Parts: sequence; C-alpha cells; structure tokens
Amino acid sequence: MQTLTRTYEGLSLVVELNWDRLLYVAAIGLSLLAGLFIGSLF
Repeated sequence: MQTLTRTYEGLSLVVELNWDRLLYVAAIGLSLLAGLFIGSLF
C-alpha cells in the first residue's frame, strides 16, 4: 500500500509539473484522430 501511495504521489508530481506538455500532446493526438476520421469520410 505504501508503494502504491508513493507511486501515486510521484505520478501526481509529474502531472503537476508537465500538465501543459501533456495537454499539448493530447491536442496533437486528437487533431490527428480528427484528421483520420474526416479523411475516411471522403
């Protein structure tokens, strides 16, 4: 349980420090998926 708690604290710290980068990567991924979807329609 202690290991799980430490892992969660470490992950939350990484997310807290890099949330803008994660958001940037998520936006790129979503735009690529949207492009694939739109491309498959036509």
